[in-house]
Amino acid sequence: MHPILIIVFLPLLAAIVTGLGNKDLGAMPAKVITTLGLFISAALSWMVFLPYLAGTAEAEVVPVLKWVASGAFTFDWTLRVDTLTAIMLVVVTSVSSLVHLYSWGYMDDEPDKPRFFAYLSLFTFMMLMLVTADNLVQMFFGWEGVGLASYLLIGFYLRKPSAGAAAIKAFVVNRVGDLGFMMGIFATFLVFGTVSIPAILEAVPGMAGSTIGFLGMRLDTMTVITLLLFVGAMGKSAQLGLHTWLPDAMEGPTPVSALIHAATMVTAGVFMCCRLSPMFAASETTMTVITFVGAATCFFAATVGCTQWDIKRVIAYSTCSQLGYMFFAIGVGAFGSAMFHLFTHAFFKALLFLCAGSVIHAMHHEQDMRFYGDLRKKIPVTFWAMTAGTLAITGVGLEGIGFAGFYSKDSIIEAAYASGSSMGLFAYWMGIAAALMTSFYSWRLVFLTFFGKPRWAASEHIQHAVHDAHGHDAHGHDDHAHHADHGDGTGGYHPHESPAVMTVPLIVLTLGAIFAGAVFQHYFVSEGTGEFWKGGLVFHEHLIHAMHGVPTLVKFSPFIVMLIGLVIAWYGYIKNTSFPSKVVQQIGPVYTFVYRKWMFDELYNILFVKGAFAFGKAFWKVLDIGIIDRFGPDGAAWVVAKGSTYAQKVQSGYLYSYALVMLLGLVGAISWVIAG
Repeated sequence: MHPILIIVFLPLLAAIVTGLGNKDLGAMPAKVITTLGLFISAALSWMVFLPYLAGTAEAEVVPVLKWVASGAFTFDWTLRVDTLTAIMLVVVTSVSSLVHLYSWGYMDDEPDKPRFFAYLSLFTFMMLMLVTADNLVQMFFGWEGVGLASYLLIGFYLRKPSAGAAAIKAFVVNRVGDLGFMMGIFATFLVFGTVSIPAILEAVPGMAGSTIGFLGMRLDTMTVITLLLFVGAMGKSAQLGLHTWLPDAMEGPTPVSALIHAATMVTAGVFMCCRLSPMFAASETTMTVITFVGAATCFFAATVGCTQWDIKRVIAYSTCSQLGYMFFAIGVGAFGSAMFHLFTHAFFKALLFLCAGSVIHAMHHEQDMRFYGDLRKKIPVTFWAMTAGTLAITGVGLEGIGFAGFYSKDSIIEAAYASGSSMGLFAYWMGIAAALMTSFYSWRLVFLTFFGKPRWAASEHIQHAVHDAHGHDAHGHDDHAHHADHGDGTGGYHPHESPAVMTVPLIVLTLGAIFAGAVFQHYFVSEGTGEFWKGGLVFHEHLIHAMHGVPTLVKFSPFIVMLIGLVIAWYGYIKNTSFPSKVVQQIGPVYTFVYRKWMFDELYNILFVKGAFAFGKAFWKVLDIGIIDRFGPDGAAWVVAKGSTYAQKVQSGYLYSYALVMLLGLVGAISWVIAG
């Protein structure tokens, strides 16, 4: 049996067994089955990936079963394994297995553990289906599957109305993008006559200069198709305009946030663009649009991240911003750099989310950073892991040595500058501005959480924990809370480090955040020949050479702005803590605008939500109740009821009444005959 079959279908088998067994199976068997399945898949994924690093493996296709044969529309269910797939297999299964293990501790108090672990494994299977797709329909199956699984995971807390609302929002916003993706697939089949990805990519050069009718106009064929496909990528990867679901997805459990926002669902759009890179590279217009959208998203999300107080929302907007980097890398033709950043980002972003979960776990589910402070002494493993993740995302490093983000993010910024286009230069400046803000909000998070005086006493969650501790009998106690309050800002609450099942994944991901950039840079980017990719994506050698030749100031600019952001955060949240509030007072309206996420939710509420509800209410009241029900089921029922009332009056039970009716009937009948 080919290893890819085990890698893909083992998580599905675990999800089915755990999901059907549910509470009858029990929590511990559910955790063991799903976690063991993912660790086996992860181990096999690395076995598949390493030969590609060594240059000894070739692309192959593994058949599963015959699927559809309808006229010219034919395709089988097959699993494609090449360099691009191998990278995604490693990313998806490694992060997912660690998230499964981490969830043992984080979800320990939850009553529905079998359901949660079944959803996690189902999500992983769907993502693996997406990345192993050899045709567009199979890719769409995985694409919709991760949408369904994310809906279930975001809305996991059935007791929280906000979680249900966030799940619906994520589902609806993604359907908007998926409409574009579907239309792109339809257009591709219309033009190429196949949904096989290799066959499509082989035929792309022959489409140069051709046009297609769209919305009453004749437009460039590849531009229309790729823009439609990119709309799908915008929805799944939360690019500006279709990003509003991403921060709300924080309503789900923190391990879900790590899985969705780090390595899997949000990177599906980036993967799709890289898998179909010859199609995108064939349209200069589409590449320009992608560059602009990516650069704008990168800048927008970074501004919002600077103002948020919820620890998970800061990291969520950070994800949105980093995805912007990946997309403008794609837009300038640096597909290898985009995949490199996807790879390194998976490790340090999963690390940051799981560290945030460890902090929340220690702080009795308090997520507001204003109620943290001085936690580095209480949870040292989490502190050092979070610091490593912060050093990675802010791109700390100098020529030849640095954390993971230093190599991948700097290569994207250099590629944007080296592209030589005006849009590439725009992306470069947006990327530099976002790098400064990334440094600021990342170090702001670290300083607010781990430094300064304890501010726990003001938290309702902490007070609730202390109150529960007071309510216990003499033999019981809360692990965190104690009765004594010494007026030191702790409120009598004493956080402690998370259990080993939570800290071990942090340590493993920390290694990835430190070394993933230095170890893999040569293969993804520096090699300069694209030999590693073996034709798996478009690789521009001239762009790599141009990146090496950019001015020294361009090379050092990300490091310079990182230092500026660090100094500003240190001054505002360590040295002079009154400084941020003074700045907010000075720029009040601007701060409010950014804090409220550029008012996108309010704008969409006015433009779409209120209109849709009004439209639905009108159809419900006027069309459904007023017309269909009135003259349909309700009307028929009314006629029967009224008829029964009058018929009941005729049925008096008196013989002379019936005789009179019979006589009247006989007279009527004779009269009819005579008249006739």
